Amino acid sequence: MGKKELAAMFSQNPDRYYKVALFDQMGFQRRQCNLCGKHFWTLAADRQSCPDHENYGFIGRPPTSKRLDYVSAWKETEKFFAKNGHEIVRRYPVVCRWRDDLYFTIASIVDFQRVMNSQVVFELPANPLVVPQMCLRFNDIENVGLSGRHYTGFCMIGQTCNADAPGGYWKDRCIELDYGMLTRGLGIKPEEVTFVEDVWMGAGAFGYSLEYFVRGLELGNAVFTEFEGDENNYRVMPNKIIDMGAGLERFSWVTMGTPTSYDCCFGPVVDKMLDMTGTDRNAEFLSNYFGAVASKLETTGGNVKELKAILAREMGLSYDQLARMVAPHEAVYTVADHVRTLLFAISDGALPSNVGGGYNLRVILRRALSILERLNWNNVKLEDVADIQIDYLGQMYPELEEHRQDVRTILGLESGRYTGSRERMNGIVASLKKAKKSSGELEVSDLIRMYESDGITPDFLVEQGVISSVPSTFYTKLAELHTSVAGGGTEKAKPVRGLEGLPATELLYYEDESIREFDAKVLKVVDNGKYVVLDRTAFYPRGGGQEPDTGEISGAKVVEVTKQADIVVHRIEDGGKLLHEGQAVKGIVNGRRRDMVTKHHTATHVINSSARNNLGSWVWQNSAFKEESYGRLDITHHSALSKEEVQKIEQTANIAVRKNLPVDIRFYDRGDAEQKYSFRIYQGGVVPSNNVRIVNIDNWDIEACGGTHVRRTGEIGLIKIVKSERIQDGVVRLEFVAGEAAVNYMQSQETQLSTIAQALGSSREKVLESFTKAMDDAESAKKKLRIMLRTVAETMAKSVSEQAKNLGDVKLYSTYDEELDEDYHIAVGEKAIEIDPSLVYVALVAKGAGMRVIVFAGEKASKRARAGAIARQVSAKLGGSGGGDDRFGQGGGRLKEKIKEALLSAEEMVVAAKKAS
Repeated sequence: MGKKELAAMFSQNPDRYYKVALFDQMGFQRRQCNLCGKHFWTLAADRQSCPDHENYGFIGRPPTSKRLDYVSAWKETEKFFAKNGHEIVRRYPVVCRWRDDLYFTIASIVDFQRVMNSQVVFELPANPLVVPQMCLRFNDIENVGLSGRHYTGFCMIGQTCNADAPGGYWKDRCIELDYGMLTRGLGIKPEEVTFVEDVWMGAGAFGYSLEYFVRGLELGNAVFTEFEGDENNYRVMPNKIIDMGAGLERFSWVTMGTPTSYDCCFGPVVDKMLDMTGTDRNAEFLSNYFGAVASKLETTGGNVKELKAILAREMGLSYDQLARMVAPHEAVYTVADHVRTLLFAISDGALPSNVGGGYNLRVILRRALSILERLNWNNVKLEDVADIQIDYLGQMYPELEEHRQDVRTILGLESGRYTGSRERMNGIVASLKKAKKSSGELEVSDLIRMYESDGITPDFLVEQGVISSVPSTFYTKLAELHTSVAGGGTEKAKPVRGLEGLPATELLYYEDESIREFDAKVLKVVDNGKYVVLDRTAFYPRGGGQEPDTGEISGAKVVEVTKQADIVVHRIEDGGKLLHEGQAVKGIVNGRRRDMVTKHHTATHVINSSARNNLGSWVWQNSAFKEESYGRLDITHHSALSKEEVQKIEQTANIAVRKNLPVDIRFYDRGDAEQKYSFRIYQGGVVPSNNVRIVNIDNWDIEACGGTHVRRTGEIGLIKIVKSERIQDGVVRLEFVAGEAAVNYMQSQETQLSTIAQALGSSREKVLESFTKAMDDAESAKKKLRIMLRTVAETMAKSVSEQAKNLGDVKLYSTYDEELDEDYHIAVGEKAIEIDPSLVYVALVAKGAGMRVIVFAGEKASKRARAGAIARQVSAKLGGSGGGDDRFGQGGGRLKEKIKEALLSAEEMVVAAKKAS
């Protein structure tokens, strides 16, 4: 049974599911649509079809005398529900940190959904409540700005209520309130309101719903979530939930009657952008055109291009004439929407990038930039548009002001990157124009590949004349490629079997972290003594990036500790003969290891906040690892860190250490913790329990964390950041040592410095001067070597061409070299493709702990396979990254065990390119 069958089942018993007191009180009649069969409730005696088949009748003639712009519509809504006993809750972040299955908050009800044991539970901070929740969705990007009503970011007014908790109510009161909001709050006449029966399913629960419409426009949907499970196996929920979601944009639009919802919802943003761009305002034409698009879009299956062609004929214009007339307005609306979405996302800690949810943000950012570029609107800067948005929306969302500069920084940086890539993009476009004469129009898959590999938007290709228009499915398909949440690639340890029925382990390390010895009883011995479960333990299990304790249990060596649900499992090395069920045992934790891991864990918190304070509010913990000898923290940041930035982070962290700040650890109800400390507590990811352990370092850093920590930061002693690298787009890794490990590192550095000074025949005080001279001498020797290489390169290049593998009209020479360096292979490779234009030259050169990838493609060969693309693929096989242009590519990686596979991938790529051609 699916949604259709559920709807039929609910409709067969309308008095049970859909009829409410208001319908009897006001005289609403239930009718069945003569076009689609849906059931609806109306006061209009002559209405025979449901609003799904009704054109928008409010554009140019709103059904109310009230005129409410975006902010005013919210204030009216807020006033109405507050007066009727609802708590007005501040919006939750658009970055959905409390769910590990979502990147972004896609609906207001998501604010109050938590996943526990694969089941969704509802946790409301007040009952009943209303929230003006900004939501992000990227499934309709093509229509944004064009349809008059589609957005990537929108405000869903969430009216939420636990019907079975104090203050709760059910459907009679809900519909009474929603009807009152429309008629008294917005001033709409009763006969204008139509309720349509529907069904809602999702997130392990479902229920029946009543959508409400005015003049063809759906304003909201009241869902009565009564059942949990799925449609084939369900039961009534112990706490029924009302989930009413209404579009604030639509509340404003229906009262203003503007040609598009953008005109009233973006307020001064649209007006100022029209002024900045000198765009003509033809109110009558725009009203006719956009009113028709908004009303009739569904008749063409959501295809704006097809509808535009129809409207052009009706208006007596050619398609191109109409497109030119509306393009500036579509551009203003699109940029306004995309910037607003970016504003909220960046303010809430997200960054445009090439991975995860950041991918969708970069897609719309580059789309906006490409549109501005196509129309030559050089005076319009995204960061300036964001400022206008903040000035307007600050009345509703005052928290945006504190992120104004951060948003400007990120938008300016991304805009600069886009501009900086223009030269490379122009070169690719030139090649495409030549190829187009023989290959024809590019497919959507080609456009996606070009965006993925080179960041080229189809809007840019339209501007350059490579394609005639942006395919209607491009942005949707692109977004779909990056909607799944990260984490699926992590291989999890197999659970230990045979633990069924055991009680939860008493966790002594939470009662007192100083415990190193304890008495316990063996509850279970599994797998011939390999695994042991005790009734209580002080051994900390692996979790949250913290490595586990080791030690002994009555002489049996503990080498690994894990946690399955509420049970701690100890892996024993050769301990099967020593321990048995029911035995009283003594556990001894390796104190030195625990202390060092604990200091690294607390140092992780300190460094994380130090990085955020020095870099920007967009810094979040991406992942972390804490071991006995070192720690690793991955943070979200837009660029690689400079030496000066790393030093500032380290200095600030050590100031926190020297202040000897107290580390307070307490358990809170999850909702209380979120409201008290905000969603910043989720640095380490989602907490799968409603009992949250908060680690508060004197308000310096506050996180939900289950790890072990020092009592005061002074116990850490010293923090030293030993390495910083950008490991992927938008993520920077900091490796560090703390406490005794930091002292050991400093002593090792001191020893190495003395050794270097001795080797240079210098004192430590003058080692830099001596080193500089040695480097100058080395550079001089290098220059002589390059001259010699140029002399022998031609001879070696001829040999390469003779040894190359013949792949038809393309040759491939590939090698792994541990002796000759990259200078050699660059000289020989460059000469080889000059001698033989059909040659592809691939060299993997050993360099330190990793490898350097060098790729050349001759003029003839590059038409089959680009050097940059080969370098990228080979580097990826080696666990790294690479790139380049048609002729030359480079990169690198560290997985030396993948050398053969990497070289084979180069050959496969050349062969595949030959077949494709």
